[in-house]
Formats: sequence, structure tokens, C-alpha cells
Amino acid sequence: MSATEADPPERDPDATGDRATELPAARQRKLRGVWKQPLAITGYVLITFWILVAIFADVIAPADPLAQAFARFEPPSRENWFGTDGVGRDVFSRVVHGARISLPLAVMLVALAGTIGSVLGGIAGYFGGRVDSFIMRMVDLFFAFPTIILAMAVAAALGPDLRNAVLAIVVVAWPTYARVVRGLVLSQKEMDYVAATRLLGASSRRSLARDVMPNVGGPVMVLATLELGNAVLLLAGLSFLGLGARPPSPEWGAMVSDGARTFDRWWVGTFPGLAILTVVMAFNFLGDTLRDALDPRTARAIRGRE
Repeated sequence: MSATEADPPERDPDATGDRATELPAARQRKLRGVWKQPLAITGYVLITFWILVAIFADVIAPADPLAQAFARFEPPSRENWFGTDGVGRDVFSRVVHGARISLPLAVMLVALAGTIGSVLGGIAGYFGGRVDSFIMRMVDLFFAFPTIILAMAVAAALGPDLRNAVLAIVVVAWPTYARVVRGLVLSQKEMDYVAATRLLGASSRRSLARDVMPNVGGPVMVLATLELGNAVLLLAGLSFLGLGARPPSPEWGAMVSDGARTFDRWWVGTFPGLAILTVVMAFNFLGDTLRDALDPRTARAIRGRE
């Protein structure tokens, strides 16, 4: 037998490393392709626009949003781009300053609801038994009522105020996170790496916090992004019904409520309504894109359509 036939074929020492880096590199390219979708770009642009508006509201707004310095019910013009309301306030300035109310409050209440729901859902899914039964019966109790009706009841019990409206939405929003996280934890705790950690002596609390919960972060992030749009809508809805922001606060829902009383002055409610629409659409677009980026099957389906 010749030396060529006896010796095993030479292996490229860099081949293994190339294959090891091929999958992460390919995955990064696929994820970049998902984020270049038109809806993702639209969501980026809209959210960036409203964040900048909220930050520079004092510079952008031409007038004090609370000042009654103009004629009543003036239609849009060069002086008042969005017209004026029933007491002579500049609608454009009020819409601009309304971004400082709706966006931060939506982020805050989603963070609170997501934290509470994720903790309770993680505990229920990991420990099971009576703890699971008790928490999930509470969740079922909240899901027995329509979200807006329950939020209205809680807000009415606490009193008409924007802070109370936020608390009411947190109360009705956390069960969604609890149910999602519980299902994810139930699937993750059966994995081998969790059993190995427990066999090495890790406590239940450490295993839950260090091994299980970080692996459910992706779906929870997607849910939180989508819920930001719902939070803006719920806040506006409670303010529209008189259970949220109190006059003369420049909150979008309250402004739409003012416009609903004067249909012939279309500009009073149209522009704050468009602000709500664009913000909710932007969060939904970003949530859908984030879901596609974190779900390989959905991303493959999108590439297949292209």
C-alpha cells in the first residue's frame, strides 16, 4: 500500500473554525434581512420621530399648550398649524406635548406589568403544584372580564387621575405576561441543562433566575413591544372616558374626547387621533419584526415569499 493510500487525508485546521463561525454569521445576515423589511423601517422612523418630538417638545411647540392665547375654534392656518380648540389653545402645541405624557407612561406601565407578570408566571411554571394553581386561577379571574371594562372599574374605584389610570392598566395587563411566561418556563424546565444545574447543587430560586428566565426573554420582549401599542390605546381610552388625564392636561385621549363633542370642528380630534394611530402602528410594526427576528420559522417564511 502506498504512503498516499495509507495516510489519512489532511484536514484544514481552519475548517472547523470556519464551520463554527458560518452559522452565527449566516444567522446575523438573516436577522439583518428581517430588520430591513418595509414595516420594520416604517416602525423605526415613526418611533424615532415621536421620541424626538417628546424630547424637544419645548423647542418644537410654538406656544404654551395650556395658554388660551388664540381665538376659539380657529381652523388650521399658518399661525396655528393644527388649529385651536374650544378655549383658544394651540392644538399643534398640545399634540407635541402630549407625546411627553403618552410615551413615557406607556413604557412605564408595560415595564411594571411585564415585571410582575413574568415573576409570577415564572414561579407558577417552575414550582407547579398549589402555587401554580393559585396564580393561574387569579389569571383566569382577570381574563374573565374584558380588559377595558376591568380597567374602567379599577380606574373609577381609584378616582379619575392619570396616575390611577396607569395603575388600573397595570392591574389588568400583568396576567397576559404571566400566562405566556408560565408556558415558556414549563417547556424550559424540562431541558437537560436545567436538570444538570440542579444536580450540581443549585437551588430552585437560582436555577429559575439564572437558567430558565433568561431563555424566555425573547418572547417576552416581543410581547412587551406589542403591548406598548395597547398601552397607548388603553391610556387614551380611559382619558377619553374621563377616567385618565384631567383638564387641562394635553393628553391625546382627552383631546380626542374634546373633539368628539364638536364634530363640525374636525381638527380638534383628528390630529391627536392621528398621533395615537401612528404610535400604535409603529409599536405593532416593531413587535412583528422582533417576532420574526427571534422566530426562525417565521423569518424563513418571509424570505420564502421574497
